[in-house]
Amino acid sequence: MRVFRYGVLAAVSASIVSRAAAQGTADCFPATNSNEARTMAIFGVPLAFSAARAPVIDPAGRFHVGFEVSTVPNVDRETATPTFCRPDKGPENTDLLFAMPRPRASVTLGAGFVLEASWTPPIRFAEVEANLVGMALSRVTALNDKGAVVSLRAHGSFGTIKAPVTCNDAALQDATSPCYQGTRSDDSFKPNVVGIDIAVGWALGRTIRPYLGAGYSHLAPRFQVNFTDQFGDTDRRKVEVDLNRGALFAGFSWSARTAVELSGEIYAVPTDAITGRVIGRIRLGR
Repeated sequence: MRVFRYGVLAAVSASIVSRAAAQGTADCFPATNSNEARTMAIFGVPLAFSAARAPVIDPAGRFHVGFEVSTVPNVDRETATPTFCRPDKGPENTDLLFAMPRPRASVTLGAGFVLEASWTPPIRFAEVEANLVGMALSRVTALNDKGAVVSLRAHGSFGTIKAPVTCNDAALQDATSPCYQGTRSDDSFKPNVVGIDIAVGWALGRTIRPYLGAGYSHLAPRFQVNFTDQFGDTDRRKVEVDLNRGALFAGFSWSARTAVELSGEIYAVPTDAITGRVIGRIRLGR
C-alpha cells in the first residue's frame, strides 16, 4: 500500500510539474494595458516610418537618398517588468540602443505622388541586429499660391529586431533570475506598424519649410523568446498584442537651393513616448 501511495504521489507531482512547465512556455496574449504591451508600443514609436520631411511638390522623376537617426526612448524598470506573461521575472533588458539609424530613399512619381522606401540591413551592433523595411506612398497637393501644401500619406514598418532582451549576460549571473547559468537569449521583435497621416507644410523664407501633422497607426507587435536554460530546455514562447495609437508630429526642412537637404522632426505618441529624428538627404539627378 505504501508503494502504491508513493507511486500515486510521484505521478501527481510529475503531472503538476509537467503542467507548470507547459504553462511557463505557452504563448502569451497580454492585455493592452499590460507592461508587455506598453513596452512594445514604446519601441513602435521610433520604428514608425514617418515622412520626417516637410511636404513639397517636386517634379516627376526626382530621386532622393538619405540617412535618418532617431532617438530610442528609454523604458523605465517598472514598465520593463512583465506583469502578464512572466510576472515572476525581473525587468527585461530593453535599453540596448540610444538611437536607431535608417537609410531612406524616395522618388516622385508625378501628380504629387511620392514613393518612399527604407531598408536597415541585418548588421549586429551593440548586441542588436535589425532587419527592417519601411514603405510609404503619399500625395502632396497645393493649398494656395504662397507655397502651402497638404500631404496624405500611408506607411508601414516591418521586419525583425534580434537582441538579448529576456536574458542578457547580467541575468545569466543572477542566481535569483530564471536565466541563471543559461545561454544568452537571442529574442526576436517584429514591430508591424501600419498607419496613415496628414501633414501641412508652408514656406518660411526661401530656405526653410516648417510642417506639422497628425496620424493614426495600428500596431501588431510580435515578440518571440529564444532562450536555453541551464538544463538545456529552450523557451520559444511568443508574445502577441494588437494596439491602436494616435500620433502628433512637427518639424522643418532646410534646403539652400542645392542638392542637399536637412530635416528635423519631433514625433510623439502621447500614450507612449516621444522620439526625435534628424535626416540628411541628397538629390540625385535633376
